[in-house]
Amino acid sequence: DSMEKSSMKPENNDDMKKSSMTMENNDDMKDKKMDDKDMTKSEKSSMMRSEDAYDFTLKDLNGNDYKLSDMNGKKVYMKFWASWCSICLAGMEDLNTLAGEDNDFEIVTVVTPGKNGEKDTEDFKKWFKELGYKNIKVLFDETGEVSEHYGIRAYPTSVYVNSDGSDTQVKIGHNSNEDIKKTVEELN
Repeated sequence: DSMEKSSMKPENNDDMKKSSMTMENNDDMKDKKMDDKDMTKSEKSSMMRSEDAYDFTLKDLNGNDYKLSDMNGKKVYMKFWASWCSICLAGMEDLNTLAGEDNDFEIVTVVTPGKNGEKDTEDFKKWFKELGYKNIKVLFDETGEVSEHYGIRAYPTSVYVNSDGSDTQVKIGHNSNEDIKKTVEELN
C-alpha cells in the first residue's frame, strides 16, 4: 500500500478527485471519453456528485440536532463507521486526537443504529460512553438516508464536503489524520 502511494502521486487536484471517487462513479468516467481540459470546473463537480449541496439533520449522542448546512462556510470531514468494525475502532484514538485539535474544519462520525449489524441507539450510546472519547462527535443516521445518499457500502468510509456543500469526495477505507488534513486542504 505504501508503495502504491509513492508511485501514484497525483499531479494535481483533479487527479486526486478522480482517484477518490466511488467505484460506480469511476465506471461512469471510463464510459465518458472526455478530456479534462474540455470540462469546466462545474462540469467536473457535477460528475463527482450530481446532488450538489446535499443537506441533512441528524441527532448527536445528546439528542441535539446537527444540520450539515449549519456548517456552511466550513469544510466537513465525516467518518461512516460501525461499532463492530475493528479497522474503524483502531482509528478512533487518532480521530479523537485530531478532533481535539484546533482545526479549520468540522469532524463528525456517522453510525446507523439498528442497521447493518449496528447496535440500537441506546445500546450504542452506553457502549460509546464507556470508550471515553471526549472529542468525537457521533451522529445517528437512524433511517440510513444519509449513508444511502453517499453510497456507503463499507466501513470505514470517509466523506469530505467543501465549505459550500457543493463538492464531495468519498474515500473507502481508513484515512490517517495526515490523509484527512491533506484531503480537506485540497477541497475547493
